[in-house]
Amino acid sequence: MEGLHITLGADTLGHFLGLPITNTLIPALMASVILLVLAFVVPRTLKMLPSKGQTLFETAIGGGFGYVEEVLGDRKLAERFFPLIATLFSFILVGNLLGFLPVVGSVGFFEEHDGKSTLVALLRPVNTDLNVTLALAIAAVVAIQVAGIATLGLLKYGSKFVNLHSVLGFAIGIIELFSELARFISFSFRLFGNMFAGKVMLLVATAFVPVFLPVPILVFEFLVGVIQAAIFALLTLFFIKIAVTEPH
Repeated sequence: MEGLHITLGADTLGHFLGLPITNTLIPALMASVILLVLAFVVPRTLKMLPSKGQTLFETAIGGGFGYVEEVLGDRKLAERFFPLIATLFSFILVGNLLGFLPVVGSVGFFEEHDGKSTLVALLRPVNTDLNVTLALAIAAVVAIQVAGIATLGLLKYGSKFVNLHSVLGFAIGIIELFSELARFISFSFRLFGNMFAGKVMLLVATAFVPVFLPVPILVFEFLVGVIQAAIFALLTLFFIKIAVTEPH
């Protein structure tokens, strides 16, 4: 389709100190800056007599913390890992929401490919870049392993994967080890696949019926963006729960 530019990988806009600057890097930095500003500003605006907005915010944070505490079954563990869960959810959510800005995917420059002019966007939704979702997956999986080791100790946690007491136990341990490694793929590709598919749907819908069809798809993709952020954070929480559970 002429003018429709769809690539699995992010487009490189230039280089800085030898490092590629892609069209997903800027939205990722924007999401990080937004979260840092909120983390700095929000605590300084809290009042003893809360407003409706503050009440809603405190209810959301308190409810999230309460759920993490319920899953982990220990308040100290919840205090230790809630910031990680909340950060993953917030970054993915803000990154997904930034993808709905009018300038994302629509402002850029044209390149010639096989005699056809295609638009290369200056900004692309953050989580449609596999590098970003893989980085999030690495952070989550490493945090899960650190949680298990810090809570149970290296030897006890390692016994989940290396069990020499029986042939069956050894086989189950190897399966557990491979399942841990598979989380790199499941974490990253689930988020990337859902967000990339949504981007392609919007591009195709806009190209064919630019007036009415994209609206319900935008609403659907908004819900998908929220749900995917929640799924990533919840899976991290549940895997942490498994990691800190005593081996049988």
